[in-house]
Amino acid sequence: MLALSPGRPVSYEQLADELWGPRSLANSRNALQANIARLRRLFKPITDANGEELVRTTYSGYQLEVPAESIDSHRFLELARRGTALVGSAPHEAVGILREALMQWRGPALMDVQEGVRCRAAATHLNERRLAVQEDLIAARLAVGEQHDIVHELRLLATENPGRERLSELLMLALYRSGQQSEALSVFHHTSKWLGNELGLSPGRALKQLYQAILVQDCMLD
Repeated sequence: MLALSPGRPVSYEQLADELWGPRSLANSRNALQANIARLRRLFKPITDANGEELVRTTYSGYQLEVPAESIDSHRFLELARRGTALVGSAPHEAVGILREALMQWRGPALMDVQEGVRCRAAATHLNERRLAVQEDLIAARLAVGEQHDIVHELRLLATENPGRERLSELLMLALYRSGQQSEALSVFHHTSKWLGNELGLSPGRALKQLYQAILVQDCMLD
């Protein structure tokens, strides 16, 4: 909780609710102070630039006094923001930045601390952002002509996330540019069938437009 908001106070109430939820404790303030004391002992060998403790008491709770860039999730989000902004205008540069963003990951977000509602929401956001960055990286690699190198990776991602139409679009485009027009069309039919059977939906406009463009071998696809 403190690392998700570096340099900003987190209230006693939020921390207690995240730790114990509906299991209200008569002495939750004391229990929280005990947890903070253990955390400070863990951090005792580390201090900030002024020699002060990293976990500080505020008027309403506690805060972790570290720069945001020292937290991997914040580094990831900032690199993701920068890389995504460059996909359309500077794809070569975007590839490097987005790869660096994904290197911050070592497994599912907050894997061992998802019982509390706030951490669960933060983990969901980070995992969703990770998938979006993977899509952006593939789009940038397509833009620089790496379609042959990404088909296998794209197939795996699309299989794991069948409801992500953008992955189907990217896979169709990569297959088409690799000279596999019929395979690209098959991806559309498979995605369309899945959306109809599982969600009762039709493919979105972008996916339909790409399908039609592949059918007529629109030169814009190259």
